[in-house]
Amino acid sequence: MINPSTGPSSKAKVESSQPSETSFKRKRGVFQKDFQHMMYGFGDDPNPLPETVTLVEEIVVEYVTDLAHKAQDIGSKRGKLSVEDFLFLIRKDLPKPNRCRELLSMQEELKQAREAFEVDEEKLATLE
Repeated sequence: MINPSTGPSSKAKVESSQPSETSFKRKRGVFQKDFQHMMYGFGDDPNPLPETVTLVEEIVVEYVTDLAHKAQDIGSKRGKLSVEDFLFLIRKDLPKPNRCRELLSMQEELKQAREAFEVDEEKLATLE
């Protein structure tokens, strides 16, 4: 028999009163397909072992999470988080900041191109 005092409802009350460690965990396997494709692109088997994909995902998520926490610590001194905080953290591994700057400049070019395209559409709409 189930004792009502130790049933699931009393356990739920205890868990809900304090944030548990599992409430902050992310869903596992969200990036499985992405990592499979990336691993294949870097020379792995088209269908890598699920354990391998899971391990790669855990390593990458842990790295990105740690990097974000460190950047947040740096940014909290100024009161806000910025791209420069991330660039500061990866400054010693030269390919990383170089690639980041390249991607940021491409992002800015795309933004300007979209704005120019929207302006051209507006001009065409007013001419008609």
